[in-house]
Formats: sequence, structure tokens, C-alpha cells
Amino acid sequence: MRLNGLSLFSNVGIAEAYLKDVGIDIVLANEIDDKRARFYQEVYSDAHMICGDVTDPIVREEIVKEAKEKHVDFIIATPPCQGMSEAGLRLEFDPRNQLIFYAVDVIKRVKPKFVLLENVPKQLTTKIKYNGENFSIVIISIPLGLLFWLYYKIIRDFYIKKELGAEYRFNKDTLVMAKDYGVPQLRERNIFLLVKKDLNYIWEFPEKQKEITLEEAIGNLPSLDPLLREGMDETLKRFPEYEEKRKIGLQISKWHYPPKHSWKQVEWMMHTPTGKSAIYNEVYYPQKADGTPVKAHHNNYRRLKWDMPCRTVTQNNGVISSLACVHPGRQYISENGDVLYSDPRVLSIYELMIVMSLPLDWNIPEWADETFIRRVFGEGIPSKLVKEIVGALTRQL
Repeated sequence: MRLNGLSLFSNVGIAEAYLKDVGIDIVLANEIDDKRARFYQEVYSDAHMICGDVTDPIVREEIVKEAKEKHVDFIIATPPCQGMSEAGLRLEFDPRNQLIFYAVDVIKRVKPKFVLLENVPKQLTTKIKYNGENFSIVIISIPLGLLFWLYYKIIRDFYIKKELGAEYRFNKDTLVMAKDYGVPQLRERNIFLLVKKDLNYIWEFPEKQKEITLEEAIGNLPSLDPLLREGMDETLKRFPEYEEKRKIGLQISKWHYPPKHSWKQVEWMMHTPTGKSAIYNEVYYPQKADGTPVKAHHNNYRRLKWDMPCRTVTQNNGVISSLACVHPGRQYISENGDVLYSDPRVLSIYELMIVMSLPLDWNIPEWADETFIRRVFGEGIPSKLVKEIVGALTRQL
């Protein structure tokens, strides 16, 4: 049996990349941003994209009306998390934190058989409004397990379950790690799985899979030297093999090309071992023009580890100074006898596609620029995570 689906807050559709393979046909989608909506429509031409603000009653009515007309029985809703994620600013009353209510409204009116509702675990650290009143979740210094318990009790039991519990059964556990389902990335999510109570199906997370390390995921890809912002002459002076490596990379994929960085940051990372942060280097550490050390989080200017999955891909994954986003690199000895590390750069777009578990032939529009691609990758939910979770349901149908 195949199901017609609706994607709310669809972004560019990273979550949907494998849904057709597991019996879900997304026939309708909604995204507020014109650029993201255009990207989505070019990738998923069979779906009708309603580009508009779901908080607008007129737009929401259009979504509900068309969903009913298209006999939607599956909804995937992934409200933006920037107002509540660890990498974001976590503004207490960020309006994006309220979008869950509009998703619930659509679900109650469309009445699909199945719902996948996703967001980040830090949802439990935010403030929301319910029935016109501010509803606060104040997090002080308490154990992570207690935070998760608070999330279950307050968000699920207090609101989502209160609004949808009469018609839907919920999964027992909602916290899930992407690394447990064929994704080489340490990305944690909250995912609610809802099934209409009059249906005889149990929808829980499937059995966990073996972790995939970065060595297994991207370790066989050719090395790339960075393109220096100081220009091609400086790049070739510092990296004589730059052009040869670039051509070899492009033979793998048009998306495996060298990222661009400034020489000072590249030099810091050349002296930074795999898995370490440049802020702890004795000589080549991040510093201002006057030599003053840059104050940074311990995960800034950090190389990834070969023997672990990738750290969570953030929206700012194209910047060396961002959170743990620099290629692991390989140790080598320079002509001067210095111990250095290769690939002093962030992951290429192709490498990001792998750690986001996207199909390697995924049709990224030609007009999409690198900054935009990197940002939407950081906003997305890994494709294979969704595939495995939804597949656990559709195999029963």
C-alpha cells in the first residue's frame, strides 16, 4: 500500500529523499521561504508546493483543503529549530518556537492516519505560549536525563498529547540518534510517531544499526587542498598540488571541490591533529592581528575524528571557526621536517551529502550557491534516518 503525504516546513526536502522508496508519495508541501520552496519544487516535481506562511489562516486553509482533496494519509512536519537548537541563539520567545501549534492545527483538521513530527531535543529549553499564556521551561544546571524527562512530561504530555492523544497513539521513546540508523553523523532529534487509534499498527523506532565512522564514510575520498582567499597565486605557492587534487576530486563528483578559506586559518589547521582544536596549539593557534588569542568554544576550530561519526552538521558548516566541522586530515611530514595534517578545510559539499545520508545523485539545482546549500544541509534531518523510521511503519501496511 502506498500513502499520499504532506510535508510541512519542508525546507528543500532533505528528509523526503527516500520516502518514495518506502511507499510514501509526497503530493503536497509547504515552505515559507521562496528560495527553499523553489529548490524543493525542482527536486520533487510531482509534489505541489504551497509557498507561504503556515501561520496565515488563508495559507493554512489552502493546505488543509488541498490535503483533503489529495487524500493525504501521512504528514511529516519538521518545524524550524533555530529558536531552540544548541547551535542557534535560543531566543526565549522566538516565533519559530510557536510553529508546533500550527502543525498540530493542520494535523487535527486533515486527520491523517500517520504523522511524523520532528525537532531537536533542545525544544525542552525554550519558552512557548499556550492559550495566550507564556509557558516556560526553565533549564538550570541539571542532568541531561532529567531534561529529557521534562521534555516528555511538558511538551509531549502537556501539549502535543493533550491535543492529539484522543485520536492518536504515540511512540514510547522519542529521542533518536541518526548514527543508529545508517547515518555517519551524531545528530540527535526528537521524533514523535503518531498512529490513528482505530488502526492496528504499532509504530516505534526500528532496531538500531551499526555505527558508521567517518573513516568508513569518506575515508576513501581523494584529499583536497583548500582554495585560499588570497588568490590562486598564493594557493599554488602554498599548495603546489592544488590543481591536480582538484581535478581528481571532480572526477568523483562535481560537488567534491575545494572549499575556500583564508591562509591564516588554514595554517592553524595544518598544525592541528585529527580530532583536536587549534585553540590548544602552542604556536599556530587562532589569534587576532595583535597576537592576542581568540576566545573560542572548545569545539571551534576543531577537526573531526576518523574513528567516530561526524559531529552534528550545523548551518555554519562552511566556516573553519564553526563547531567541529574541519576535515579529520592525515598526518604527514613536510620537506622541512614539520609534522603537519592534510585537508585543512571544512568538508566538501559531496562529503556533506554523505554524512547527511543523501542519495549521491540527489538533484541539487544548478542555481543554488554553496553558502545556501551548506545552510539547508545544516537545517535538514538526515534522509536515511527518516527512511528507516518510516520504513518500519510501511513494511506493516
